[in-house]
Amino acid sequence: MLSSFRNLSKSVVGKIVLVLFVVMIFASFALADISGVGGSSLGGGGALVKTGDEAVSERDFTTGMERILATARQQNPEASYATVARNAPELISQLTDDAAVKDFARSTDLRISRKLIDAEIASLPQTRGLDGKFSQAAYEQFLSQQRLTDATVRRLFEGDLARRLMLGSVAANARVPVGVATPYASMLLEQRRGELVFVDTARFRAGLAPTPADLQAFYTQNKQRFTVPEQRVLRIAPIGPEQVTGAAPSEREIAAYYTANSAVYGGRETRVISQAVVPTKAAADAIVARARAGATFVAAAAPAGLSAEDISVGPQTRAQFVTLAGEPIASAAFAAAAGAIVGPSKTEFGWHVVRVDAVRGEAGRSLAEVRGEIVARLSANKKKEALLDLVAKVEEAIEGGSSIVEAAAANRLTLTETPLITGAGVDRADPAYRFPAAQSAALKSGFDLEAEDDPVVETLPGDAGYLLIGLSRMVSAAPAPLAQVRDRVSADWIAKQASDRARNVASGIAAKVIRGASLSDAARQAGAGVSPVQPFGARRLQLGEVPPQIAAPMQILFSLTAGKSRMIAAPQGAGFFVVRAASITPGNAATQPSLIARVQASFQEAASQELAEQFLAAVRKDVGVKRDEKAIAAARARLVSPAS
Repeated sequence: MLSSFRNLSKSVVGKIVLVLFVVMIFASFALADISGVGGSSLGGGGALVKTGDEAVSERDFTTGMERILATARQQNPEASYATVARNAPELISQLTDDAAVKDFARSTDLRISRKLIDAEIASLPQTRGLDGKFSQAAYEQFLSQQRLTDATVRRLFEGDLARRLMLGSVAANARVPVGVATPYASMLLEQRRGELVFVDTARFRAGLAPTPADLQAFYTQNKQRFTVPEQRVLRIAPIGPEQVTGAAPSEREIAAYYTANSAVYGGRETRVISQAVVPTKAAADAIVARARAGATFVAAAAPAGLSAEDISVGPQTRAQFVTLAGEPIASAAFAAAAGAIVGPSKTEFGWHVVRVDAVRGEAGRSLAEVRGEIVARLSANKKKEALLDLVAKVEEAIEGGSSIVEAAAANRLTLTETPLITGAGVDRADPAYRFPAAQSAALKSGFDLEAEDDPVVETLPGDAGYLLIGLSRMVSAAPAPLAQVRDRVSADWIAKQASDRARNVASGIAAKVIRGASLSDAARQAGAGVSPVQPFGARRLQLGEVPPQIAAPMQILFSLTAGKSRMIAAPQGAGFFVVRAASITPGNAATQPSLIARVQASFQEAASQELAEQFLAAVRKDVGVKRDEKAIAAARARLVSPAS
């Protein structure tokens, strides 16, 4: 909805756009800095911008550019500082705002407590231990890996919290007045009626037959259309489980595996346990005395205020009860006989009294019973090890200077060669060819290889094995010879000529309408290939719902004044529309308060961001900003051309 408004008006409010995602940028700024500030920097520490007592140094700038470059390389591994240089001005502006806000916060006595910063540090995933809680050891390891100090991290979070507190308050719950929203809501209700004709390109193809000279000229002028992508012949040798045999495990290995996995194959004892936990030793001694005197454990614990549900623990393995009660109590409980009373024992939770209600044993499986299972597992492991050994031998042969043919022959691998294919696995000489789906991993690796590179081994997913991949022949991208693409050149020439004819007819119709002729008369005079005049129209609110075939004419209709016309190309070269705006009926949202409310809500996000931007502008003015343009230009030049 909001995008429609921005296309209609040149008013001040209409220019409220998403200038900066200020709050979101600042909320994530500290974390981004922490992940990027530890890297090497190309620049020194000279001030590029000063804002009050704060400054933006060249090191701040180069660190930010490093972060931008790292992000760009996730999409394009070949990206360089020259690629992302256009982001430098925006980065300088963001760093300037960052420094200005920190200076303003300090001058207005906005203090960030140490506890707040501690909470931010603890929220970093890298500072959590295996239990998911903050770990000082993990935090120190994080600092070491990122080459940061605790003071640096705290400074970053202090600035980030100051920004969030100030900008969050400024931009929260921005409201757009009804008087501002109403004109835009009325625009959505604006009704337009128009008429159009369609000049069909296909109707102008008749009689078009290119001469050899036409084809040669068109081919020469449009060679880029007929460029064949780079093609390669790849050599591929599968290295899979079928290439190796694993030795059978020895009896000693089978027995050792059984012993090492006794927890899996051995018997397991569980005990049904009741436990009373009371705050004093006297209360615990009383429970023990009543239980040993013959009272049930429930009755013995009742005077201490414990119900049957409070004392029931249920079946427990030793490991489970260690987690619940601790090692000393679990050891005593699992050493006692069924019916025994254990305790009282002291822990940080109080005094424990335990009764062993029952002892249950689960029989284990003997070595003879699980021998087949163990043999199968050990045999599979040995086969995997043999396969890894084979891969290592192949890689050593390649590193030692062997060709892919020699390495494959020495290790009894079956080497196949693809036809000349593109990076998509297509053989242009044989449309029926299909690159083996099981070897799809070889395509990317094979097309990543340079002519002088050694063959590589690629791992297949799902334990399917490996592929040895080498480059046999490479044909660079180049226009295909005219003889090979003559039919396509001919078809493109005909399409171009037909399109030019249709464009001329449509232009003629549009010119006559501009001179005062009706659209129907101009279309009728144009002759064949032109559709009858079709009326159409909609409210502006419906622009997003129109059928795709008339979306372009509908957009033109809402850009024209009444009585004006324009020609527009149809999608996919199908032809040309000539559109005339017949009437415009203004909308009136006064009777639709719900629509006005929706417009207000649509503006709210942009208004919040506008308020944040205006606040930042006021902060910059208050603290004073001094930019050293020469230093900024020099820093950018050093970054883009570090060797200069």
